[in-house]
Amino acid sequence: MTDLSFILDRFDELSGKLSSPDVMKDPGVLAEVTKEYKKLEPAAAMCRQCEKYRAMLTEAEAIIAGGEDSELTSLAEEDKKLAESNIERLESEISQWLSGQENCEDRNVIVEIRGGAGGEEAALFAATVYRMYCMYAAKNGWEVDTLYSNPTELGGYKEISFMVKGSGAYAHFKYESGVHRVQRVPETEAGGRIHTSTVTVAVLEEAGEVSVDIQPGDIVIDTFRSSGAGGQHINKTESAIRITHKPTGIVVECQDERSQYKNKDRAMKILRSRLCDMERQKQQTSIAEDRRGQVGTGDRSERIRTYNFPQSRVTDHRIGLTLYRLDDFLNGDMDMVTESLIEAEKAQKLKNEGEQNAEVRLKRPL
Repeated sequence: MTDLSFILDRFDELSGKLSSPDVMKDPGVLAEVTKEYKKLEPAAAMCRQCEKYRAMLTEAEAIIAGGEDSELTSLAEEDKKLAESNIERLESEISQWLSGQENCEDRNVIVEIRGGAGGEEAALFAATVYRMYCMYAAKNGWEVDTLYSNPTELGGYKEISFMVKGSGAYAHFKYESGVHRVQRVPETEAGGRIHTSTVTVAVLEEAGEVSVDIQPGDIVIDTFRSSGAGGQHINKTESAIRITHKPTGIVVECQDERSQYKNKDRAMKILRSRLCDMERQKQQTSIAEDRRGQVGTGDRSERIRTYNFPQSRVTDHRIGLTLYRLDDFLNGDMDMVTESLIEAEKAQKLKNEGEQNAEVRLKRPL
């Protein structure tokens, strides 16, 4: 039988949060918890029903095993059939519900930008890419919420993570995963030589709370004092959170909020999304043909785009598209490339389906 306890555990946890004073006094957190509670409610109700039928099945099997009363045994056998039928139905419905949560491209997206080759210049370009994404989100009416940042003294970022909230965010941002290369005269150098630097972008679909089963014993939560910009609050309270997932070694830190609860909640969201992404990467790797058919969601070690400042050029290497409108692109006019990527992916999928259908026809006996 399918283990559904993680759904009920999460639902009970949310029920507790709704009556927590810390949650009640924060309208933003309360709205998020209430939204998730309502989304999970139908699945929790089905799980409760499933538990009842499992208890009925256990009792019926015990009576049948005893076999002392033929009439009672006959009734128990009927109860067993009823329970098994309903358990199968409910598990199927819950599975479909979970699948629907997993495959929703309208879900929010978590974007992580890290400076790569190029030192301080890479960190400055990471800030440029972050600004570009914020402007792109604003043009589409999406909300940007910074989750974690590690700024440099010159205004760059060694690393920055943020969530984009809004319908269609993941469907558009998923094409940004990979290595972004910049060719320009560094702001940190007066010699006028063109340097090449890189940043790495990871795009994670926000995982639903029931998408990943994280056991309490699998994580270590540490608190520490925040560092960086933040005024008088910095270094006075241990509000920053570090979560280590022991089975995978994934470490997530959040320190941008003054509330320890908010930082913990954000860190858990990032952890769930990273674990989902890790599982998705494994599945894609195991299916090579399907992997090659994806235009914009390749390995994040793949160089996907070059930003050439002297030529005011942006080139997307996946579809061979070059535009001489770099300033517009960096100011958030990314649809000129994103729409081409969407169309290219659709064309690739149609081509793959045609090849598969042709292969099936060839295999049919004459």
